[in-house]
Amino acid sequence: MSALEHTTAVLDAIREQDTLDAYVSVAGEEALRAAERADARIRKLGADAWRTMPLLGVTVSVKDLLQTHDLPTARGSLLPNDRPRRDTPAVARLRAAGAVVVGKTATSEYGWSASTVSRAAPPTRNPYDPRLSAGGSSGGAAAAVATGLCDGALGTDGSGSIRIPAAFCGVVGYKPSLGRIPYVPNSADRLAHQGPLARTVADAALLATVMAGPHPADPDSGLGSLDAPRTKRVLRIGWIEYEGTADEVRHVTEPARLALRAQGHLVEDVEVRCARLYPALVDLLAAFEAAGARPEDDERADPGRLEVIRHGRTLGGADVIRAEEVRQGLRATLRTVMDHYDVLAMATVPVEPFATGAFAPPWAADARDLQWLAWAPASYPFNMTGQPALSLPAGLTRSGLPVGLQLVGPVGADDLVLRLAGHLESDLGTPVPPHPRVLQPAAAR
Repeated sequence: MSALEHTTAVLDAIREQDTLDAYVSVAGEEALRAAERADARIRKLGADAWRTMPLLGVTVSVKDLLQTHDLPTARGSLLPNDRPRRDTPAVARLRAAGAVVVGKTATSEYGWSASTVSRAAPPTRNPYDPRLSAGGSSGGAAAAVATGLCDGALGTDGSGSIRIPAAFCGVVGYKPSLGRIPYVPNSADRLAHQGPLARTVADAALLATVMAGPHPADPDSGLGSLDAPRTKRVLRIGWIEYEGTADEVRHVTEPARLALRAQGHLVEDVEVRCARLYPALVDLLAAFEAAGARPEDDERADPGRLEVIRHGRTLGGADVIRAEEVRQGLRATLRTVMDHYDVLAMATVPVEPFATGAFAPPWAADARDLQWLAWAPASYPFNMTGQPALSLPAGLTRSGLPVGLQLVGPVGADDLVLRLAGHLESDLGTPVPPHPRVLQPAAAR
């Protein structure tokens, strides 16, 4: 299959088979021209064509929060987007490596919730049960990868927005260390990361490698690790189980604990506590949202996000500093924990997917309560610390829903997390896709 044939098949499938509403816009002639250029390079260079362009002919989607020069970026919102219409650095690097951008995927407004519920487009449904949510806010990306409507995807993660939908949709989602992949425009709350979603750990690692590296517009990019490289074969792994973990989630993730032990690693239960962590997260996010929101836009804003903005408008500088103090306390706590453990492991999300049209489980679904992310306690702490975190499929519940296992390393120890995830993936296997994969990945040509 040529790159053009593969790209055409993917584009046709998106237009004809995207019954889950994963995409909000689909590429046209630009994608076909990119595929034609890939084929011309392959004809000229043969196998050497991939030497400097490792993603040649690989189809990727881009989350609708990220700017692209050839496709509109609505950011999941009815509000106008005044950002320049040019590729964000990660997108530009994907294209430079030969990837073909096939469309923009669904998100909640500005990525405010861990769902894709918005006024701009229908919510993305779960590939394993369309009555349920795909998660978010990179839910469109996860559903597209799970159903073969792209080979890989670029998402963002401010409080779990790559890893939560990866867990719900049975794919790999990787949030790198803060700064490993540049985020432009830089996010002042220092919570947001960009990262890949893919069917396998190896594919996610390749996508991340292409996008990684410093960029002058992101002062956090290229930050190094304070930790010495960890290359030992036997790892000390801290296993965390959060309060409220569903029995089905525990049932599916327990074999991963056994698999890690069978690989020779030391696995111990550990508890990490940090007082007022979730309220601090709420204040940081709300202050950030309020800083960028104009009162005259309130009528067109997402109602749930508007509640967050309203809370942000009540905060003062002292409130934000107190939230930052909590973050610093968490960073110190987890640095101490990571002095004792090489990797932390846990269920990515302690609950099963909720209804498609909801942005949270029922108990957290009233935005006025500001509990919209409280149901995902394994996700947001590692945005606050900037640690690398990867969700890989652990298996299916008895009702056939995917469950994710999350691996977390010290800041900068991304290669360690990816290596362990690859070994664990070999033991756990990859869930059977929810629909037959009619597309041949470019790498398999």
